[in-house]
Amino acid sequence: MLKDFVKLETFLTVARERSFSKASAKLGISQPAVTQQIKFIEKYLGCKVIERKKNGIKLTNEGEELYKVATRIEKEIHSSEQDILKIINKEITFRLGASYTIGTYVIPGQCLNTVGEAINNSVHLDIDRSDRIINKLKDRKLDVGLIESPIIDNELIYREWLEDELVLVSNVPIPKILKTEELYDFDWICRDEASHTRKVVGEVFDELGVSCKSLNVLSEVSNTITVLQTIKKCDKNLDRPVVSILSKFAIMDEVANGELFEARLRGYTMTRKFYIVYSKENKHNAYVDKVVNFILAGQC
Repeated sequence: MLKDFVKLETFLTVARERSFSKASAKLGISQPAVTQQIKFIEKYLGCKVIERKKNGIKLTNEGEELYKVATRIEKEIHSSEQDILKIINKEITFRLGASYTIGTYVIPGQCLNTVGEAINNSVHLDIDRSDRIINKLKDRKLDVGLIESPIIDNELIYREWLEDELVLVSNVPIPKILKTEELYDFDWICRDEASHTRKVVGEVFDELGVSCKSLNVLSEVSNTITVLQTIKKCDKNLDRPVVSILSKFAIMDEVANGELFEARLRGYTMTRKFYIVYSKENKHNAYVDKVVNFILAGQC
């Protein structure tokens, strides 16, 4: 078993996430595959290492001991990765794709430098829509993609990464908690129909019984940057605020500086997942593996 660290990595992920389903999303494999690998470990050891509970999972005493051993092995592997990459000694430009929100607001410029240092090569960032990033991955124009929605394709592996929250943003002070009927009192800047943000918001509004057709939409724009610029340039009218719905990552600085104001819907939180995506052909690529694990570990 020690020769096959994949199964131990699965065990560590289940232990850390306290959930088989969350481990599945984090590892980019099916939940039955996660269960099968845990069963293999338990058969190999001849004992249970994980107990399923109503509120998650719990490690047995043997599982706790295995966790300590697997953690030590994991640290040794990670410390050896840089030496492995030096042996490869190949000069490349690593091609990283990111959606507009992620590429502009989540991945800081310094992150590209640290990723480049980790693989001892340069990194090029391509910012585009999530669906276009998927196509570029399939066309081998990108090595790894960071997207806002799991546009499922059987040729690709999806790793759950960050949780994002969509919040309502205004150019003037508004109540921090809004009733659904108050949404009709605003002027709206909306994302275009191809946007994943627009899709998520539309689904939430449908669930809440809010008619988008009844909202006063000033304009529809193609990306987050344009939404922010448009809201900032609009007249500041306390009686008729200009609003939109954006990622919390996109408005952090403006809210902190008092330039924009955020609000949430009463009794409802709009969340979505960000994903790391790469081709199944690159599953065992040393550079892809290093970059994916680097980002998952939050080292940017």
